[in-house]
Amino acid sequence: MSNLIYKDEVYAIIGAAMDVHNELGVGFLEAVYQEALEIELKSRSIPFTSQQLIPVHYKNHILKKTYVADLLIFEKIIVEIKAIDRLSGHDEAQLLNYLKATELELGLLINFGADKLEWKRMVFTHKRISENI
Repeated sequence: MSNLIYKDEVYAIIGAAMDVHNELGVGFLEAVYQEALEIELKSRSIPFTSQQLIPVHYKNHILKKTYVADLLIFEKIIVEIKAIDRLSGHDEAQLLNYLKATELELGLLINFGADKLEWKRMVFTHKRISENI
């Protein structure tokens, strides 16, 4: 069995997200959950940057179009927040694009819109995408 990368960090992030979900429940907009999660992360002394701009490179050019990740936590984990019925392939593709653009290894999709907190970890390594590594 392989070791999960950033296991402790993910545990801390998901714990904070669970507290937010337990407190607010379902039905709010993504922005509400993001603000509440930021408060929870700060109370736990978990370092983060909100609305992180992600440049996109093409050959030797930086494109004018950028992505904006909801959170960059511990300076190495991209977190994309959703408030929808359930995560889809479109949501996964969005996070994978963020990982490709930044060349960071780990991203988390966190969905506050379901009755139970839904989350997915996605790993990017050496131009290969996999889940749950």
